[in-house]
Amino acid sequence: MIRILEYGRVAMDEIFARVEPKSDVSGIVSGIIETVRRDGDAALFRYTEEFDKAKLSALRVTKEEIDAAVDAVSPRFLAVLRTAADNIRKFHEKQVRSGFIINDESGILMGQKIIPVDRAGLYVPGGTAAYPSTVLMDAIPAKIAGCPEVVMVTPPTRDGAVAPVILAAAHIAGVDKIYKVGGAQAIAALAYGTETIPKVDKIVGPGNAFVAEAKKQVFGKVSIDMIAGPSEILIVADKTADPAAVAADLLSQAEHDRLASAVLVTDSMELAKAVQAALEQQIPTLSRAEIARASIDNNGKIIVAESLSAAIDISNELAPEHLELCVDTPFDYLDAIRHAGSIFLGKNCPEALGDYMAGPNHTLPTSGTAKFASPLSVDDFVKKTQYTYFTREALARIADDVAFFAEQEGLEAHARSVRKRTEEKA
Repeated sequence: MIRILEYGRVAMDEIFARVEPKSDVSGIVSGIIETVRRDGDAALFRYTEEFDKAKLSALRVTKEEIDAAVDAVSPRFLAVLRTAADNIRKFHEKQVRSGFIINDESGILMGQKIIPVDRAGLYVPGGTAAYPSTVLMDAIPAKIAGCPEVVMVTPPTRDGAVAPVILAAAHIAGVDKIYKVGGAQAIAALAYGTETIPKVDKIVGPGNAFVAEAKKQVFGKVSIDMIAGPSEILIVADKTADPAAVAADLLSQAEHDRLASAVLVTDSMELAKAVQAALEQQIPTLSRAEIARASIDNNGKIIVAESLSAAIDISNELAPEHLELCVDTPFDYLDAIRHAGSIFLGKNCPEALGDYMAGPNHTLPTSGTAKFASPLSVDDFVKKTQYTYFTREALARIADDVAFFAEQEGLEAHARSVRKRTEEKA
C-alpha cells in the first residue's frame, strides 16, 4: 500500500528520497563496447543471438520488411500514428531557430550559424515491448532540425523481426535506415560504426540499464541526449480532484517499471486517503499488476502539505519528469513551477496525453535532472558555430586593448599576432 507522509512530521530525507538503481553494469558494458569496436558486425550478430535469442542473416531492415509492416498494421492505428506525428511536428516546428548577424560597427561583422548534425542515431526499445511513440518523438525533431540522415536501432524479436508498429512509425516519421540490434552493443555500433551501421554524431532515446551505461561511456565520442532513469510522475492535487482519476494517473507510470516513481502531493488528507483506497481497488485490475504493485509499494508516496503553495515548493525540489496540476485553476500556479520535465495543466490533462498524442516531447529529464536539463527537442539535433570578420581599420581601433589584455595573461604571442597586423610597415 502506498505510504501517506505528512510534510513537517516526517524526516525530509523520507519526503525527498529518490529511487536509486543499485546494479553496476559498467564492467559488462565496457567489455561489450570494446568487442564491438574490435569485431564490428560479427560482434553484433553474436550478441544478438546471445541476448535476444535471434539468429540474423542481416542487420539492416529492408524496404520489403517496412512495406509489409505498414500493410500489417491496422488502418485505424496507422491513422492514429499519422495524427500523432502531425501534432508532434506542429509543436516541434516552433522550436526551429535561425542564426544571427551583428553588423553595428563599421568594418566589423559577427554572427552565429545553426547547423544540423550530419547523422542522428535513435535507440528504440524493443524485443518483448514495442514503443512506436518513442520512434515518433525521437525521429521527428531530428528531421525537422534538418539532419541529412536519421538511423534507428532496435532489438529484434526471437524470430528476427521488428514489431510492425515500430517499422510503421519509423516510416511515418521519415527514418532513413533501420537496424536490428539492441542493448549496449547497439550504442557501441552507433558510436564507433561497423561494416554495416554508420557512425553517428548524436545518440538519443531511452533504454535499460545497459543502454544507459553504454550512452554514458561513449559520451565524448558522440553526443547523447541524457542518461534516463526510471520513469516518474508527481501530481499536485487539491481536495476537489477525482481520487479515481488521480490513482489512475499514478498507475500510468507505476506500470512502466518496478523502479518507477509515483508521487501525489496534496493539501487534503481526505483526498490522500481516498487516492490510497482507489489505488488498492485499481491495481489488481491491471494486466501489469505485479509491476505496478512493486512500484507503488516500494517507491510511491502521498505527501500531505499545508497548502498548494507548499505543494509546489515540494514539487520544485523533486523536479519530476512528469508533473500534473490537478487543480481548478492550474494557470495560477504555472509561473511558480521552476523544475519539471513536462507539465500537464488541469483535471482533463492526464500524462498519457503527452506520451502519445498531444505534441510536446515525451523524452524527458528524470531523477531530478529537470533542474538543469530539458525535454528532447529540435535543439538536440543542431549545433552552433560562430564567425567573426574585422577589416584592418576596425582591428586597429581595438588592437592596443586586445594586446594589453593578452599581456595581462602573459601570452606575448597573442599580443604580437594583433600588433603585427596593425603596425606601420617599414
